[in-house]
Amino acid sequence: MNFKSMFTSIKIGPMTVPNRFVVPPMGNNFANTDGTMSDNSLAYYRERAIGGFGLITFEATVVDKKAKGGPRKPCLFEDSTIESFKRVIDACHEAGAKISIQLQHAGPEGNAAVAGHPIKAASAIPSSFGRNTPVAISREEIYELIELYGDAAVRAQKAGADAVEVHCAHGYLVNSFLSPRTNKRVDEFGGCFENRMRLPRLIIENIRKKVGDSMAILCRINSSDEVAGGLDVHDSATIAAYLEECGVDGLHVSRAVHIRDQYMWAPTVLHAGFSADLVTEIKKAVTIPVITVGRFTEPHFAELLVRQGRCDLVAFGRQSLADPHTPNKAKESRLQELNPCIACLQGCVHNMYQGKPVKCLVNPFLGHEGEVKPAEVSKKVIVVGGGVGGMLAGYTAAMRGHDVTLFEATDTLGGQMRLAAYPPGKGDITNMVRSYVAKCEQYGVKIRMNTRVTPEMISAEAPDVVIIATGATPLVLPIPGINESGVINAVDLLDGKESCGQKVLVVGGGMVGCETAAFLGEQEHDVTVIELRDKVGADVISEHRKFLMGDFEEYKIKSVTSAKVAKFFGDGVSYTLEDGSEHRLEGFDSVVLAMGARAYDPLSEEVKKAVKETYVIGDAVRARRALDATNEALEIAMKI
Repeated sequence: MNFKSMFTSIKIGPMTVPNRFVVPPMGNNFANTDGTMSDNSLAYYRERAIGGFGLITFEATVVDKKAKGGPRKPCLFEDSTIESFKRVIDACHEAGAKISIQLQHAGPEGNAAVAGHPIKAASAIPSSFGRNTPVAISREEIYELIELYGDAAVRAQKAGADAVEVHCAHGYLVNSFLSPRTNKRVDEFGGCFENRMRLPRLIIENIRKKVGDSMAILCRINSSDEVAGGLDVHDSATIAAYLEECGVDGLHVSRAVHIRDQYMWAPTVLHAGFSADLVTEIKKAVTIPVITVGRFTEPHFAELLVRQGRCDLVAFGRQSLADPHTPNKAKESRLQELNPCIACLQGCVHNMYQGKPVKCLVNPFLGHEGEVKPAEVSKKVIVVGGGVGGMLAGYTAAMRGHDVTLFEATDTLGGQMRLAAYPPGKGDITNMVRSYVAKCEQYGVKIRMNTRVTPEMISAEAPDVVIIATGATPLVLPIPGINESGVINAVDLLDGKESCGQKVLVVGGGMVGCETAAFLGEQEHDVTVIELRDKVGADVISEHRKFLMGDFEEYKIKSVTSAKVAKFFGDGVSYTLEDGSEHRLEGFDSVVLAMGARAYDPLSEEVKKAVKETYVIGDAVRARRALDATNEALEIAMKI
């Protein structure tokens, strides 16, 4: 596909952006605790500028010292942080990118413990269960805050930013004023539409008065709040038109408040550009440029949207984490090399909420930009295991100049990650596996398939380094009847090695069991899941779980929880509940086992006797998440 539209320049107010690829504001926790941008911040943003993104937006930057939402948020409420922003902006400008800084007051989504002050909102309505009830911000504080936004914009201007973006989305302070669901005020900031829009209008006017016309002003808005009584797309289109009349130069259209965050950081099941129709409605309402966002990975649909005039720029959020060089690879027809975001949420959203620097399952180089150096001495490296951990270790070591051979016992690369692509909505995971295969080929990793490695083979090869990435095998607990009753392992079912009858019992209601149940439910099997814990899918990330439980409802998958399996039979199991009562589930055509996985490492003990530099990574150490496997793989490959 020709990406001509994505590589045309566009003016946003006084700013000319060289292409339509945008990095949106994403909390990364790379900033220092004093609110300054760190060396990691610089490396992170510079890499995305080098990678070809035309507009890069710095993450939610705090305008009020009483409203810091996390310990590692960048801040522009004092002059002391300007120079650190300037260092980062200068580096990005040198690489050709324009810079926008998002200005934010966290409002009801804030953190009183971090800020040392009560959180504030339009009205005293908590954003969700477990959050502090905010204090309704006073009129005096509102007018003070309006000045703080303008002052922060001036600091952004002094640092060299090309634009600022006022955060009016996701339930943060300004958004709490826009929505009648969260704004119950009866002063001049509540009630009718004009009153609810008064705060963003005064903020925009204050910024314009203080920075003049040399700097672009954007607003980030929701296309829809996704909650009853909140803003829908008709409201948002009206807000967009109003903001244009207020003098805003561009709009950045996102979606949802935090209690519907499955539409903010969409999990794998949602398609690229899933908010496109909503953004199209907003684009119809304005003449200023509109940025869309919503799980874009490869740029094909983005090109189509811009070409059709349904938006003007496209933000590749988590995709820019997975591959900071996405624009360049598109421009140079190198999409085969693209690291695709699979929307797993394991390292980005999870770490962000915990206040830790973000990581990426697909791209463990995130946070280590510029650290990969050629090896001082080229070594002969053997990697045992062709899962994603083994492949990443292999191609990274080869990238650094080592002679790498990878052995895989089966006829297909990808390991457990390849099978993870089979359940409903998980097909994009295949893109990750394929991209790793392509990188092994690109960097000259020699791959030997259908080869089960022995210590004798290792000795014969005489390598300098061995990396054991043999993964895990299905966990089979010593429960009476488990080996005699003809149970099917979930991994064999997903891999097409086994098939099952119409009525199926899945034993184990963790992620693998639940996704296997959904896989069978989609095919119209009658499925029941039995689980030891008090709910199924307890280990599934919440945004994924919401859709997975939707599959359970749609496919009428039944579940039995808090149940300890006591014995397996040919057509079912017996089990006990917490009260000690005994029960049976029977009459099933097939029983599928999904009770977890056990580390599989048949080699390291012997290999270490022959090869001093032997490493074990990923599930071969302990069955965990794929994020652990790829991050460990990078760590080892960097130290060889």
